[in-house]
Amino acid sequence: MGILEDLKLQYRIGGAAQKLIYWNVALFAIYYVAFGILSLFGIQIDFLRYVSLSSDPADLLWKPWSIITYAFFHSGFLHLLFNMLVLNFSSRLFLTYFTQKQFLNLYFTATIFAGIIYIASYYLFPALANLNVQLVGASGAIMGILFAAATYSPMMEVRLMLIGNVKLWHIAFVLIVVDLIQLPLENTGGHLAHLGGALFGFVYIRQLQRGNDIGGWFSNMMDAIANVFGRKNAVPFKKVHRNFSPKPEKKLSRIVTKDKTQQQIDEILDKISQSGYDSLTREEKEFLFKAGK
Repeated sequence: MGILEDLKLQYRIGGAAQKLIYWNVALFAIYYVAFGILSLFGIQIDFLRYVSLSSDPADLLWKPWSIITYAFFHSGFLHLLFNMLVLNFSSRLFLTYFTQKQFLNLYFTATIFAGIIYIASYYLFPALANLNVQLVGASGAIMGILFAAATYSPMMEVRLMLIGNVKLWHIAFVLIVVDLIQLPLENTGGHLAHLGGALFGFVYIRQLQRGNDIGGWFSNMMDAIANVFGRKNAVPFKKVHRNFSPKPEKKLSRIVTKDKTQQQIDEILDKISQSGYDSLTREEKEFLFKAGK
């Protein structure tokens, strides 16, 4: 199995967070490669202007999609790398307690809320009022995911390289302090967007504990889109209100009678859930890839 096929398979069987990481990396690579080649021919296109979020709310009239797309583009490789590392870290913590649907609900609503805070900041602070600055990066949404996990389980212990075991609320606290310190120094709107995402993550969990998924509109929207395109067999997004216990481990035994191919697929997926994708043999990877076609 080649590298490309291996990546395709990991994308297919990966969760929501892994798919988001793939999309962020792919869009970054396409943007820099495509427009880098065009620049060799003297063609300069400010593509980020069309997908970034402007601090001027009037710009939303001609690019309303930017309230979402800004979170899928990054200003440089280090910006992308850091955000994807933190997304991978925070999503694992969040998904320890909550579902993939709740993860997506929070991710996209935090993206929008952080964007609104970013725009509002240029009207609340006189020093920023005359600036027209463009925002890119998934930091606001990622802060929402991380702070949601910290709000639900602040005493969870996390092992960090070179530091050792720390509690999750310690990490959240340090990130808040860093953003507050940097507010008057540079990228004020961006740091306010981080704080907005963190605030939304906190509010999301508090509301979810009361039985109200304030990001449920995203699930409903995805259901509506699926219905419009006739995906009758697709699994609908469902709101889950009061499921706050850790997800039970998958049972290895299978009672329902299945055909041989399906049984092999289930056994491989069980192995992935227990030991990770890298634990599969070359034959198992090829079998799963062919079965997914």
